[in-house]
Amino acid sequence: MSFFDDLRNLDRNNIGGWSKSVKFFFCAIIVVVILFLGWYFKISAQQEELKQAQDKELALKKEFADKQGKVVNLEAYRKQLADMEEMLQTMLRQLPSRTEMPDLLNNITQAALSAGIETQLFQPGAEVMKDFYAEKPIQLKMLGTYHQFGTFISNVASLPRVVILTMHDVSLKPADQKAAVGGTLLLEGTVKTYRYLDDEEQSAVARAKNPKGGAPAKGGRKAGGE
Repeated sequence: MSFFDDLRNLDRNNIGGWSKSVKFFFCAIIVVVILFLGWYFKISAQQEELKQAQDKELALKKEFADKQGKVVNLEAYRKQLADMEEMLQTMLRQLPSRTEMPDLLNNITQAALSAGIETQLFQPGAEVMKDFYAEKPIQLKMLGTYHQFGTFISNVASLPRVVILTMHDVSLKPADQKAAVGGTLLLEGTVKTYRYLDDEEQSAVARAKNPKGGAPAKGGRKAGGE
């Protein structure tokens, strides 16, 4: 009788009477199932862990390569940082100092006057201290033509000291809504100008920020305050 005939004529109640070939066949199936389940529950999980470990290895290699590149260029970075700090200090020295600020404000008003602008309000506010500079807000209300305001900006730019003016909530609109194009304009709002802090002021700001002591953060000149 052939193997297939034995399979068709199996007596499930008499397993011991099965032929050797049939017994071997079912034993092989059981072994395969056991191996598959073992692979599924054990080996597949280990393969996933292996893949995660391989991905981590690649990430670590990339991180190592990046850090190695930074180490190789460390001296160049240090030189670049030193050059940037020197440049920042040079630029800060071009800003007005504490003693020059009153003259600067007077020069700004004179620049507006020489441009033919009518200054209705020029009210400096209290200084706001930053890390290594101070900003001074100024409330403005000026009347002039478009070209006069252009001349005013040019006059400010030609002052001996570097003057930085930033505008905040500033509006420029016709002084008279019925006026023709090219008529008088009203500039109103707040501008801010800046000065650098001397060493004494920077030290005071550093102490105020860190009452318990400690070295102030570096940044061109030091921190600034009012």
